[in-house]
Amino acid sequence: MSVTDSPDLRASDADRDRVAAVLSEALAAGRLTSVEHADRLDLAYTAKTVGELVPITKDLPDVSAGNVPTAIEQQVIDSKFSKVIRKGRWVASRNTRLSARFGALIIDLSDAVLPGREITIETNAWFSKMIVRVPENAHVIDEGSSVFGKRNVTGGSEADGPLIRVTGASKFSKVIVSRGVSDWNLR
Repeated sequence: MSVTDSPDLRASDADRDRVAAVLSEALAAGRLTSVEHADRLDLAYTAKTVGELVPITKDLPDVSAGNVPTAIEQQVIDSKFSKVIRKGRWVASRNTRLSARFGALIIDLSDAVLPGREITIETNAWFSKMIVRVPENAHVIDEGSSVFGKRNVTGGSEADGPLIRVTGASKFSKVIVSRGVSDWNLR
């Protein structure tokens, strides 16, 4: 049974995630602008029926399960005895694990392609500094911990942006999650 055969069928989270994957691939390929991507992603995650999902990707090539990058589900960004910076336009994953050991890790999600309405950032830092910049309209929930360190996660936004869940533990480290650039340097 195809989607068009049953447009009144209630959409599942998996249906919405498939549409989000097509949209993320289209943004990464330059077929959509970031504004078009955000608008269509909002439509996808508020769709109640499968029929409401069809027009969102009608003008885009389909992305088969084999063509969806595995980074959409999970990726690891690691820094050991060094400084790693990820910024600009890049494809983030639904579950991103940030790991820093005796170094610095700076991640900027403000221009990143987010694969859905909710992502989890696991921050694990030991004797390090970790900074994460989130989009202005993001709602941030901190579920992490710190031992002999500093953890500063700016809270939510009332805007209808993505939900970013920050988990993980830091020991003898500084973890900062914020919306502004004034308090940290990307160099």
